[in-house]
Amino acid sequence: MSHERATYDQQIIRAFRANRGAPQHGLDLLLLHHVGARSGRERVTPLAYWPVSDTTVAVLASNRGAPTHPSWYYNLVANPDAKAEIGTETFPARARIAIAEERSKLLRHILDQTPSVATAIDRTARQIPLVILDLLTPGVRTAAP
Repeated sequence: MSHERATYDQQIIRAFRANRGAPQHGLDLLLLHHVGARSGRERVTPLAYWPVSDTTVAVLASNRGAPTHPSWYYNLVANPDAKAEIGTETFPARARIAIAEERSKLLRHILDQTPSVATAIDRTARQIPLVILDLLTPGVRTAAP
């Protein structure tokens, strides 16, 4: 990760915590705590998320439309046990990659809710993975349609 990206992420993390997880820039954000695939060290990455159910949220591995998947995606593939900091709560989570039918349905919903996601999708030829985070501790979520 570049120094500029790390600094930007740290600013977002500080703002997230200072605002008690309130939406930023019109997006619901979570802080994903994940373990580095090679380093074994905990990482924290701010990500936009979309509720799927009361105990499940989705995140896109868009990497802002870059030609490669983001590092956090590879970390979750190697180590799917993670934590999702949503609002003022932190939930243990298990990550999985959405299967084709599930991805298609959820991606349509995400694009309806957040049309700007199309920009990242249009920037790359790769299929952007949709990652499902199953929250292992039930909490208050906004149910998806």
